[in-house]
This record gives sequence, C-alpha cells and structure tokens, in this order.
Amino acid sequence: FMYIKYVYCIISQNVLQINVMNNNYNDPNNLKFEEIRILGLIHEPTYVTVSQNNVVQSSSHNITYDPANKVTHIRGLQLELGKSYVLQWSQEFSVNERFDCHPSQDATKEKCEQLGCTWNEIISDSSIPYCYYNSDNSYSVEDVKYTSSGLTANLTVSNINTKAFENSTLPIGTLRLEVKYHDNNMLQFKIYDYQNKRYEVPVPLNLPSSPQSTAENRLYEVSVHRKPFGIQIRRKSTGTVIWDSQLPTFTFSDMFLQISTRLPSQYIYGFGETEHTTFRHDMNWHTWGMFSRDQPPGYKLNSYGFQPFYMAIEEDGNAHGVLLLNSNAMDVTFQPTPALTYRTVGGILDFYMVLGPTPELVVQEYTALIGRPFMPPYWSLGFQLCRYGYRNDSEIAELVSEMKSAQIPYDVQYSDIDYMERQMDFTLSPHFTGLPDLINKVKQEGMRFILILDPAIAANETNYLAFTRGVNDDVFIKWPNSNDIIYGKVWPDLPNVEVNETLDHEIQVQLYRAHTAFPDFFRNSTIEWWKREIIECYNNPHNASRSLKFDGLWIDMNEPSSFVNGAIYGCRDVQLNFPPYMPYLASRSEGLNSKTLCMEGQQYLLDGTPVRHYDVHNLYGWSQTKPTLDALQNVTKERGILVTRSTYPSSGKWAGHWLGDNTAAWDQLAKSIIGMMEFSLFGVSYTGADICGFFQDAEYEMCVRWMQLGAFYPFSRNHNGKGTKRQDPVAWNSTFEDISRNILNIRYTLLPYLYTLMYEAHAHGSTVVRPLLHEFVEDRTTWEIYRQFLWGPALLISPVLEPRAVTVDAYIPNARWYDYYTDEFLGFRGQFTNLSAPLEHINLHIRGGYIIATQSPANTTFYSRKNPLQLIVALNDSQLAQGQLYWDDGVRIDAYEGGIYLLTSFSANQNVLEIKVLHQGYADPNNLKFTEIKILGVMSNVQNVTVSQKGEAIESAHHLNYNSTTQVLLITLLELELGRDYTVEWR
Repeated sequence: FMYIKYVYCIISQNVLQINVMNNNYNDPNNLKFEEIRILGLIHEPTYVTVSQNNVVQSSSHNITYDPANKVTHIRGLQLELGKSYVLQWSQEFSVNERFDCHPSQDATKEKCEQLGCTWNEIISDSSIPYCYYNSDNSYSVEDVKYTSSGLTANLTVSNINTKAFENSTLPIGTLRLEVKYHDNNMLQFKIYDYQNKRYEVPVPLNLPSSPQSTAENRLYEVSVHRKPFGIQIRRKSTGTVIWDSQLPTFTFSDMFLQISTRLPSQYIYGFGETEHTTFRHDMNWHTWGMFSRDQPPGYKLNSYGFQPFYMAIEEDGNAHGVLLLNSNAMDVTFQPTPALTYRTVGGILDFYMVLGPTPELVVQEYTALIGRPFMPPYWSLGFQLCRYGYRNDSEIAELVSEMKSAQIPYDVQYSDIDYMERQMDFTLSPHFTGLPDLINKVKQEGMRFILILDPAIAANETNYLAFTRGVNDDVFIKWPNSNDIIYGKVWPDLPNVEVNETLDHEIQVQLYRAHTAFPDFFRNSTIEWWKREIIECYNNPHNASRSLKFDGLWIDMNEPSSFVNGAIYGCRDVQLNFPPYMPYLASRSEGLNSKTLCMEGQQYLLDGTPVRHYDVHNLYGWSQTKPTLDALQNVTKERGILVTRSTYPSSGKWAGHWLGDNTAAWDQLAKSIIGMMEFSLFGVSYTGADICGFFQDAEYEMCVRWMQLGAFYPFSRNHNGKGTKRQDPVAWNSTFEDISRNILNIRYTLLPYLYTLMYEAHAHGSTVVRPLLHEFVEDRTTWEIYRQFLWGPALLISPVLEPRAVTVDAYIPNARWYDYYTDEFLGFRGQFTNLSAPLEHINLHIRGGYIIATQSPANTTFYSRKNPLQLIVALNDSQLAQGQLYWDDGVRIDAYEGGIYLLTSFSANQNVLEIKVLHQGYADPNNLKFTEIKILGVMSNVQNVTVSQKGEAIESAHHLNYNSTTQVLLITLLELELGRDYTVEWR
C-alpha cells in the first residue's frame, strides 16, 4: 500500500477536482504538478483559482488558450504531489469571438433574437457586432471518403427550417465537400450542391490533370470536423493551423453563402479592388465589399476590379495564400480573433490554398495557378503622357514637340475619348482629323501611341457600323427570355445636340447621352465582331487616311459602367438587383445595378450556357481583356500593350492595370504604393497610378514628388482629367523639367533591370514591385512597411510622400546597401533612419549581393536600346553578387515562349566576375556591348583588371579607377559583346 492514488474529476464544466484517494508514500523528490492542459473548452478561461481545503491558495500560474484547437494550458502551478486541490475557472464569451449573426444594416434586438442569436450592445465600440451567434452551425458531415489525393464528404443540415438571416432563403441540405491535393504546395476545397447544378466561375485555372502530391511531401494536412462541420488545414512542418472553419457562421443557401475561418495571425494582405490605407489589413472589425464598380478610389468604396485573394503571414514568418473562386457580389469581415468571414450572394464556395512557405513563393504558386503576368513590350516601360480633355490633335502635337525640345524621356502618347466623334468607339472626331498623320509621325520618331476604347456602343445612330453589325451578329446583352437589348447610357452623345458642359453631370446624361448597348464578350460572335471593329479602326477599309495605327489599347469603363442605374427604364427583377443580403458596397442602399447593368441581363458562355449578369458581372472586364489583346496583336503583328480598368484573377495574363481615377492629393502617393503591392499579389505586374492625380488641379511640390515616385511605377503615366490644369512635365517651369528629366533618365538607365524583372514575373511569377516583407520576412518590422518598396530584390525606393518634407524616415533592412547616386556603403541596417531628400531627390539604394544591368538613357527606348550597356556589381558582406539580363527585340509576340531571347547571368565572387550566356536565342542588331562595370564594396586596392574568354586573357583597352574612400572600382572603355561569355578579374 506504499503508493499515492489520485482521482480527477471535472464538475460543472468549470471545476477540476484533484482528490487524493490513497497517500501512503512520500516521494523524496518533492514532485509537483506544474502544468495542466484542458482539452475542449469552448470559450477562453479568463480566471483560474487554486483551492485547498476550501481555501484559495496563492498561485503565480499563467493561462494560454488556443481557440482553433480549444486547448487551455495552465502553466507555473505548484501543486504538491500527495495533496488534494480544486481548480476553478471562469469562461467569458470574448468579444473577439463574436461572429456577426445579422450583418445587414438594419439589425435590431428583435430581429437578432428571431434568428436565435444573442444581442448585447457595446456602446464604446459600435464596430463590434451587437448580434452574434451563440451556438454551432447547423451542418454536420456524413459519408467521408478518403483517397490518396483528397477526400469527399456530404454535408447535411440539422434544422432545414433555420434561416441564415432575415429574408434569406433556407439553407441547402444537399451539399458536398471535395478536397483535392493538387500538388505538394496547393490544395482545393470546394462546397457545392450535388443535387442541383449551380453557377460556377468559368475562369480556367492551371490545375494538374491528376493530383501530383504525395503524402510524405505535402506541406499541409487536412481534417474535417464532423459536427458541427468545419475544415481544418495545418502546415505540417510547424503544426500551425492556417484554416479552421468550425465556426457558427457557416451557411449555404441560394443567395447567401457564408463561411468563416480562424486565421493564424493578424498579418493579412490582399483583397481588392478597394483603396486601403495600409498594406496589412486592420483586423479590428472592418468589412470590405467587393463588386466591380465605376468608383474612384475611396475609403471602403468597392472599386473597378474583383480580387478575392489574400496572403497571410503566420507568426513564425511562413506565408500562405487563399483564393475564393467566386464571382458574385461579396464582402469580407476581419475581426481581431483573428478571423475572417466571407459572405457572397451566389455561386459556390471554391477555395484554393497555396502554402508558400515564403511570401514570394506564395505569389509564384498563385500565378502558376491563375496564369503568369504577361510580358510587356520594352517601349511600354518608357514614360507616358495622357489627359482627358485634349481639344484637338494640334494640342497633342504641341505637347510632343515641347517634350522633345525639353529632352525629357518619353515613349508613349495617349488619346482619351476626345479623339472619337461624340465619344463613339471606332470613330474620328472632326477636331482630330490630323490624328492619323500625327500617330504616324511620332512613330517615325521612335515613339508609340495608345488609344482608348470603351465597351458600351452607341445605339441612337442610323449609320454606325459598330452598332448595326453588332445587332446583326447578336453580340449585345439582352433581357432574359427576350430579343430586346438592355440599353444604358455612358459617354456617347446623341447626334445633332450641342452639349452644355457647365450643366450638372446627371442633367447632361439625361439631355445629351445616347442609348448604349453592352457587348457580351463571352460569346464567340462578340469576339469576332470586336476583332473586326478593331482591325477596321487600324486599317480603315473606307478611307485609308483615317486609319489609326495605334500600338496599344486602353480599355476603360468595363466594370461595366453605366450612367443610369440598370437600364434606361429601370430593371425588372427586384430580387436580383436587391438580393436578400446586400454586401457592404458603396451602392448598398442603391442596389447591385447602381451605375451598371441590370443583374437579370442574359449572357452566354462560349459553350452556349446561359448565365445571368448577376453571376458574371465581376467578369465583364476579364471577358473583354483577352479578345482585345488578341485583336491588337492580330492587327499590329507585335506584342503590344493592353491596359484594363476592371480585373479578375488571371487578368494579369493579358493586361496591365492603372489604379483608376485618383485625386491630386498627397495621401494618394502612399496609397498608390499599397495598390501596386496588392496587384503584385494578384499577379498583375504592370501597374501604376495616374501620376500627379486625375481629379483636381495638381500642386507643384506634390507633382514633383509624384513624378519621382511615378518614375518607379512599372506603368509610368502622367494623366489627368478634363477641366483641370495641365500637369505634364513641360507645363510648369524649367526646374520641374530638370527634375523630371533627371529622374526619368534614371528610370531609362534602369530599364534593362526592369525588363528583366518583367521576364522573371512572366516566366516564374516573381513580383516586380515587391514589398519589403517578401525579401526580409524574418524581420517583423517589414511586415508593416508600405511607404517604401523594392524593384525586385535589389533596388530599394524610399520616396517623399508628404508636403514640405526634405528628409524621409526610411527603414533600411538587414542587408548591405549602397547609395545609388554616390555608390557609398550606407553603413547601417535593420533600423529606421532619416535620409536627406531635398526637392530634387528621391532616395534609391542598391542591395549588396546583386548585379544590375543598365543602359545609357535616351529620349525614347527606340534610341536607348541602341546605347552601350553597363553593370553595377554590388558586393555583399561575403563579397558575392549575382544577377541576370533578359533581352529580346522588345516587340515580338511570345518571344520567351518561342525561345527568341537572350538570357545572361552575372556572378561575382571576391575578385572575379563571370558573365555567362544561359540561353542564346536572339542576337541584337545593334551590336550592344558592356562598356562599363562599376563594382561597389571592393575592400582592397585594385591595380590590375584582366578580361578573359574560355580561360584565356584577351586584349582589352579598358581603364580602371579605384576609390579607396568609397571602395568603388570603376572599369570603363570595355568592349564586352552582349551574347558572349567573359570573365573579369581584378587584383
């Protein structure tokens, strides 16, 4: 009987009794219970007391709670072996665990309690939901079947009469869950109605024909909670739960689908298109709507595109990304649990998760799924000018001449809808009859020209081929079960009217705007019609002198936008335009048809399947994009460039995107960085904002700073609106011209590096505009930074974003950095520092460990591409550096896919630089040569440089200069031919 025996018992759900039943042994080691783990507590215990003989004992324990696994750890206890104790805890329903049970605007206590939920107002914070769930979701799992490549299960609902919320249809009880392990770092989980076919997004993804993963190599493991239903996904290497949807919110009805997940951290990025004030989302009870809309950027205003993708950084720095492939109106709610709730008004729930584990790998894996970013033509990386409101072609010609005289680098000129007759596609205004000749002239001088096209086609015309042929080809969206076209109003004016532009916009729409029809770009007939209209605009078959030889196209207003809500005489289906649940949209009170088409509009997919505009609205711009690029390339026989306003996942395969009709205001500078970084996540590399702002008059200092920042937008275009002052670089004074010229010369010098980054995005899915956290994820400070960004891994851009500032508070990540201008080693890292930034200066730093190819600039890329090349070799702490140069003719369609390119690698180790051709499929006709190599961070004096090929030294009339103060070695007068291997050694 020399032993100790305990009996443990939990009573009343919050009391643990530890009772000694036999105590006939004294352990010599003075053993104590120091830790207790409690499994299955529904709510977090907020207070634990330890009692002995009904007396509360002093105890310095601490409590942690894992809500995903419902595990409580009590650590730091000192419960002596051989003694009885009672542990008692209190559980409070944390406000962070509240999941909104009535997300509509008009929640009341009565409505809340009718749903079986709890109402509890928190006066101090109205963002916290008053109405929240107090019970599990009503779905349970049956018939789970596991395979080596995934699982399936059926979901049943316990109470079929339970409504998800007020006015909602009843939950569907015939659901199926499918989980597919597509490859080791990507899985899909899909919930759909197996008895009744529902709309599914017709956007193709790059999925393996059969799953490619293996159990031992998968980065994830999936488990299904049976009752209540939930999916849990863990990262195998760390055990971190990265998805956990066993939450009370899950419901699936015809017009309201809702699912929540716990998140592994507070670090969430993505979702769009909406203007965000920070790159990392604020998790404190914020809801963001998503629905494509002609909406200038503004706080919590759903804008032009639809991007239901996010990236999460886990607490240990691992990253993953999640796409919900759904195209119905949607909103997402973030809460500090941390958790995320999706609500959408149709379709199915079709999720794709990529496991990274680095942020850059997340984007590479995501773009492998949706499609890699397109490869832009070289000239499209040059500076561009546009404005809405050019009065005639002479005004454009004068601008071109002024820019040329000022010798400011500039490759592309645009014309907005001004060039059209009464804003009608494929026409030419009487004020722009000289535009065809002007386009031809600027192209002869090495420039390019881009025209705008809108999707809406004027319908009040008797002899307008675009409309009459469209009617004959049956390309326009119609009312359901009818042959009648749905008419809206956009930019085209009625014939024979004198427009008074001083009138209010709404009155102008009423008095002057023509009826417009909207092409259904899903249809083959529409694609062929659109292609023919573009071809005849380029090669006018009726009058060759009116042919517009554009090099690129800019598709605007393709949300689609309309200046009337729904249709000329209103919509006919109230429920589709005002669904039972209206997401948090700018038009929440006005209906889904606000500033766009009626949701009942009938469209047809390529295979003839009928679909409602309600389901495919957010795909309208997406459906227009590829047909437009195909037509552009067909007629120009070159790669060309396409810029679209409305996007959806995979739009980046065909087009770039500008961030819309912004305002000439200081806050827009930082927000443009956030927007570009988000579109980097979305797989759209060619991005930028309207430099100096679209709305309102730009102010001098702001426009200077914006020109400096905009010189590092991949899509670098100064553009503003009608009625505002000119803001192009030659509209100000000579100082402005000097600053613009200098910064654009730097951009043009760096274009070989930028073009190589574009290649890496196209070939491998890498980001071009890169958040600092993508390169320095081990440094948590970078997780919050959005006022600086990188070009690829090697160039740090730290712009001034505030008025009257002559310094910038910049974060210098943990690497060796060199000042771009002075070549000097910065000397510190891993900290914020105050950098000098006078008005004419933007801070640029090159990262040690990288080699950047550059080229002497010129006023257009047509000429700069003929100029000598240089290398900047920035050695790291270990005296190593590497880089690449991608080069092709800059315009060939599918040059990379066809192997018609040159790829050269650069590798520096201590005192040796190796230049090696990796792929030799292109020979540049300009006999380009590297004539200068600048090596930063050379620690010891250099007296001799040798150039070798195939191990043998060759003659070289180069000159060297070593600066021991800056530790820079400059080698000039080199003659290293592009496309050949070399070794350069210095001693």
